[in-house]
Amino acid sequence: MTTPAVSAGVVLVALLAGAATTVALAGSTTRPGWFLAAGAAVFVVVALGGGLALGRRGGRRRAAAVLGPALGLLVVVAVALIPPPLPAAPAAPGAVVTLPDGARIQVLTLPARGPVSGPPIVVLHGGPGIPELTADVAALGPLTHGGREVVLYAQRGAGASTRLGDPHGYGRDTDVDDLEALRRALGLERMVLLGHSHGAAVATAYAAAHRDRVDRLVLISPAPLDPTDTSPTRAAAGLTLSRRLQLYSAVLAPRPLLGYVLLQTEPSAAHAFLGDTEADLRNDAVLTIAQPALFCQAPPPGTPPVTGSGFYALQYPQSATAAPPADLRPAVRGLPTPALIVKGGCDYLSWRSAVDYRDGLSDARLLHLPDAGHNAHHERPEATRAAITAFLDDRPLPGTVVPPGSTTPPMGYRGPG
Repeated sequence: MTTPAVSAGVVLVALLAGAATTVALAGSTTRPGWFLAAGAAVFVVVALGGGLALGRRGGRRRAAAVLGPALGLLVVVAVALIPPPLPAAPAAPGAVVTLPDGARIQVLTLPARGPVSGPPIVVLHGGPGIPELTADVAALGPLTHGGREVVLYAQRGAGASTRLGDPHGYGRDTDVDDLEALRRALGLERMVLLGHSHGAAVATAYAAAHRDRVDRLVLISPAPLDPTDTSPTRAAAGLTLSRRLQLYSAVLAPRPLLGYVLLQTEPSAAHAFLGDTEADLRNDAVLTIAQPALFCQAPPPGTPPVTGSGFYALQYPQSATAAPPADLRPAVRGLPTPALIVKGGCDYLSWRSAVDYRDGLSDARLLHLPDAGHNAHHERPEATRAAITAFLDDRPLPGTVVPPGSTTPPMGYRGPG
């Protein structure tokens, strides 16, 4: 084997040994300085040992071929792991509601215009941890003209809402409990719940637990009820090659990569190493790169970049240490709450995920929007609002309504089955 190959092999072994030590030690201490220093020490010891062994066999030149690159790599990694300067957080719109446990929830309330025609519409964003409040106000705010108050809020761990010191607290059950606490704090007797993606699953779980508080459900691109449905992993499937390369470059940078790896083994250590402010800003950048995959074509003009996302609210529930989500289908089966399900023709989530909602709920209609992606309400706001208004007014739905009992996607559907 040639000297460069042997040298590269030794450096690689040293790097893997240092990384393994860092991750292993993070399970016993949440102090980043300790587990990072231990990993660096193991890297140096292994590289030095390999260099000395090669030096005895092949002289100083072979030893230098290992120790030089190893030292350079250690410097590069050490510099890459230094926390970057962080900008001051911008002022958040809306008000803050404090829940009984002390959590602060960012809330935007849009008053009804004209005579009140029914219970307020409470909007539950997706992600989890991706509030999109600016885009949701633009797309759904006009619903106030129908005499409905519209309430939008950032779930715990996103927007200007409270971040948890321990990521283990994030999950769908927490979101359901927070919605009930928020309802009480706002003094709402009954609500129309409008949920997008993860928010649709939260809305449905809430309706199953508090059916007397939910007047109707509007579910846009709902997250699968079946936890074995793997279509959520296709979120970036529609990206071009150049966008994918940008995405990989962002997620494989040393600091976020180490934070993500630590999250899979010890969330508290990950949180200590990669704090919320930095993690969320990096998360915003990654989600903005991936944004085109949420639409049939490109994002509509004026679509804002992602801001206010919560890295740990999004990533912890999907991590290796989190309990798998419960199967919601038994809880939903036979639920009488009237429901409208809006499914875009380019949604990356499976067709059967929408059908599961329609077939589980006893009074549900499934509307297909052929020229809309996962963010159907942002890409086709007028059509989405027209369908919601017709549903709330008990009028026939405009557009393509999938016949009851049909499991076959209609013409124009381009997503996974």
